[in-house]
Amino acid sequence: MRVEIWSDIACPWCYIGKARFEAGLAGFAHRADVEVVHRSFELDPKAPAGGDLPVLDMLAAKYGVSRAQAEEMEARVAGAAAAEGLDYRSDRIHGSTFDLHRLLHLARAHGVEDSLLDAFYRANFAEARALGDPAVRGEIAVGAGLPADEVARVLADPEAYAPQVRAEEREAAELGATGVPFFVIDRRYGISGGQPAEVFRQALERAYADGGGPGPVGADGGTDAGAGAGAGAVCGEDGCAVPGE
Repeated sequence: MRVEIWSDIACPWCYIGKARFEAGLAGFAHRADVEVVHRSFELDPKAPAGGDLPVLDMLAAKYGVSRAQAEEMEARVAGAAAAEGLDYRSDRIHGSTFDLHRLLHLARAHGVEDSLLDAFYRANFAEARALGDPAVRGEIAVGAGLPADEVARVLADPEAYAPQVRAEEREAAELGATGVPFFVIDRRYGISGGQPAEVFRQALERAYADGGGPGPVGADGGTDAGAGAGAGAVCGEDGCAVPGE
């Protein structure tokens, strides 16, 4: 079985959803037969590279709320993260994630994509590191196991792995994904949002029982408007959606 997960490092529910999915996978009797592939998705493709806008300021401006209300919105997400054993800070910075996705493709080629994704999530949400700084991105990538010279090459060439990132984003749109996290099992079942671990376990069992094969992707779950993590994103109870034009 193959599970493809479209996500963005700026999305708090992708961070939480990954932990929940892994908990559901751990409870699946045939987990050794599951291949997990992470796919690229940008919630805010127009975000500036090296952006320096604090998330709380962005939330207050985007939703027309006070700083205190923005803090309350983030506190609810922090509570969900804590329930999964995840640290969560609200003093992080909003900016483009395109280069992070390019580095994740390099990591895929070296077999350390999952490790680098975890490192980026941890750096963003648990440590509030400046991921817009190329030096910080490079340090994290090398720490996750990538060769320093290859990391430097990718960061110096804006087109390195860019076609792959864009192709996966187009594929998400073709599959009907309007937000993340978006999980696709064997290109038959789609699960939208950071659902509870039990939902993922049941979906895996259903897909396994059906025996795979081609079929349409359908989405379960939703992405209602609420607290956000990106200027181009609308984040609700379990996911982050791209708003309509």
